[in-house]
Amino acid sequence: MAALKYAGLEDTDSEEELPPGWEERTTKDGWVYYANHLEEKTQWEHPKSGKRKRVAGGLPYGWEQETDENGQVYFVDHINKRTTYLDPRLAFTVEDNPVKPTTRQKYDGNSTAMEILQGRDLSGKVVIITGANSGIGFETAKSLALHGAHVILACRNTSRGNDAVQRILVEWHKAKVEAMTLDLTSLQSVQHFAEAFKSKNVPLHILICNAAVFGAPWCLTEDGLESTFQVNHLGHFYLVQLLEDVLRRSSPARVVVVSSESHRFTEIKDSSGKLDFSLLSPSKKEYWAMLAYNRSKLCNILFSNELNRRLSPHGVTSNSVHPGNMIYSSIHRNWWVYTLLFTLARPFTKSM
Repeated sequence: MAALKYAGLEDTDSEEELPPGWEERTTKDGWVYYANHLEEKTQWEHPKSGKRKRVAGGLPYGWEQETDENGQVYFVDHINKRTTYLDPRLAFTVEDNPVKPTTRQKYDGNSTAMEILQGRDLSGKVVIITGANSGIGFETAKSLALHGAHVILACRNTSRGNDAVQRILVEWHKAKVEAMTLDLTSLQSVQHFAEAFKSKNVPLHILICNAAVFGAPWCLTEDGLESTFQVNHLGHFYLVQLLEDVLRRSSPARVVVVSSESHRFTEIKDSSGKLDFSLLSPSKKEYWAMLAYNRSKLCNILFSNELNRRLSPHGVTSNSVHPGNMIYSSIHRNWWVYTLLFTLARPFTKSM
């Protein structure tokens, strides 16, 4: 292996022996990973054998797992009154060798975000993710941060955003991750966020427009617009416009707009084939939550396509993505009927 040759130990007898500067660690849920102190990076595969491992069983009797102030996991042996950062279960690991797909499709519905990014070094990349304190946004933020990216969680609720940051730091205390306030129901908040980000004088390589509401009751934002339309589409549209100059300077850069297959089940044109603006921000009398969501997702795709047409010549690409059908997250919280439907579908859909 390249890493083994680099370490000068390609002739070592034991493939389980770690090269100098490497350390074996475990995550809170028992997965083994390897830290390279010389290059300050981590990876899931053993640097010599290339195998993935996880610990078998629970902690031995008398042991307890704790987390220190830096988010590093350590272990307490209450019987012998000692602490250690070495997981006592490392003596009992089992190999995790997923079956490689035989088709040309590399990833499928069972692939995790960590698997998609496996082997990627995102050091030096700056990422903004809206709605990143929970659900798909959080899993995306965590995966990017654990692969070296500087991730900014743009969240409406600052407290929940900071909690999400701490959860990521528990996984890796050196992760470059922070929370900033962004309320998409307020165009002024979007403007303030953009100004605050620009004041950091950092590039922007990836902007993920993920935040969304679903099944929300009709209400107007402080800007006088229907909330589903503003949160799911217009707020992101404005955010991209405000950060377009930073994206251009940071090229190659990318905008990812999280949309949905439900965009297929609506229309935003009138009977003459022209855009009907009254459908985008309808009155209370004309409002139906599901249709409002579908229309906002259609706007997402139309926006992403046009953005890519305009900015790709300048090194900024834009993609819209369908994350999966009825993934169980907090998006269904606005009505108990939606919660019931998502609960019934949960065994058959992708899990967080």
